[in-house]
Amino acid sequence: MKLLLKIMCCIRHTPYILCSSIYTCCVNIFLVSLLCLAPALVKADMDFYSIAENATVMYDAPSVKSGKLYIAGANLPIEAIVNVEGWVKVRDSSGSLAWVEKKALSKQRFVIVTVPVANIYHKAEEGAEMVYQAQENVVLEWLDSNTPGWVRVRHQDGQTGFVRADQVWGS
Repeated sequence: MKLLLKIMCCIRHTPYILCSSIYTCCVNIFLVSLLCLAPALVKADMDFYSIAENATVMYDAPSVKSGKLYIAGANLPIEAIVNVEGWVKVRDSSGSLAWVEKKALSKQRFVIVTVPVANIYHKAEEGAEMVYQAQENVVLEWLDSNTPGWVRVRHQDGQTGFVRADQVWGS
């Protein structure tokens, strides 16, 4: 790399020391830019919401005049991909993409069970007392993800516990 830099400096009749400092400066600017972008990239992966009301129409484009894809029920967990003037492009647990009006979303988070049966435990550990089981596609209220690999959830009947993070989507 230094040889290439020396050749470029000779061709341009620029002292090698000056070229070297310009190169170092550019590299430093690039690295600082990456560090500044890192929090935004991490945050983009964590924009989860839920559908606020039953019978929310999901569209194929950001307009009520566009095609209707399906009707979503309340509390369905979704991940925000893009925000555009009152509309949000979202992904659901199946990976399907759709547009929904921003006013139809809630910041209250839910997760959906993605395995045939998920065990919900009293503590965030496999050997803990099992509180209940949830079938595939059951929606649970997300409480927190403070323990790596686990999600604290609440069933609609009020029972709380911990489920393995790889058994639900939306956390």
